Amino acid sequence: MNVLFTICGRAGSKGIHNKNVRDFCGKPLPYSSLSAIDLYLKSDEAKNIDKYDVVLSTDSDKLIELINDNPFMKVDVINRSEELSGDTAAKKDVIWDCLNQMEDRRGYAYDVVVDLDITSPLRTVKDVANLIDTHMKTGADITYSVTTSRRNPYFNQVIRTDKGYRKAIVSEYTARQQAPEVFDMNASLYAYRPGHLKAGGDFNEGYFEAIVMYDTAVLDLDHENDFELMEIIAKYLYDKKPEFAEVYDNIK
Repeated sequence: MNVLFTICGRAGSKGIHNKNVRDFCGKPLPYSSLSAIDLYLKSDEAKNIDKYDVVLSTDSDKLIELINDNPFMKVDVINRSEELSGDTAAKKDVIWDCLNQMEDRRGYAYDVVVDLDITSPLRTVKDVANLIDTHMKTGADITYSVTTSRRNPYFNQVIRTDKGYRKAIVSEYTARQQAPEVFDMNASLYAYRPGHLKAGGDFNEGYFEAIVMYDTAVLDLDHENDFELMEIIAKYLYDKKPEFAEVYDNIK
């Protein structure tokens, strides 16, 4: 099995200034993703991997410098085009660009593309292994990470209408346990079937699978207080959960 690991990050940020190159709990934020890859590749779960590559796609000189100085592995760099650096650029197009350029560089095909989001540092080696294993066993077009949702549109979520507020999905459920189980995409891990990317497929068409991650380990980093709260959660997990501490402690 040939695996391409992708790490994607733009320069700057509207919500949190330069969040992709910030320190997280005293260590460079991007190193959390590289540490998880490093530990996974050293684990028994990676024994079926024949070839692997890690690639960074960015328009940030600072991020390139950080990645080039990483203590884990060689990382190829793709200088992201202006077209793929704007606010409206789709992540799948960036991933496809990584796949296309890396196949040209290496001269061989990949069986799966695995993306680790820079701004979701709290993941475990088991999460990475579970994602790849689930993706390969099911033959999904895309496999992504989720958490169990704390709200349910069939029961306790509402929308605003021109006649006031009502349930997002009108139903007769009187208890949340009766409603269908709902999950939140937590934007941490993605596995793509290369053929799906090359065909222009996205999240609106195809066969998708998901893995469930620890439900408080990922927050959307949109504002400065989100970053501070994530660090508080991280310190708790590093202290109480060895599987999270393993990834952090691996960053020297």
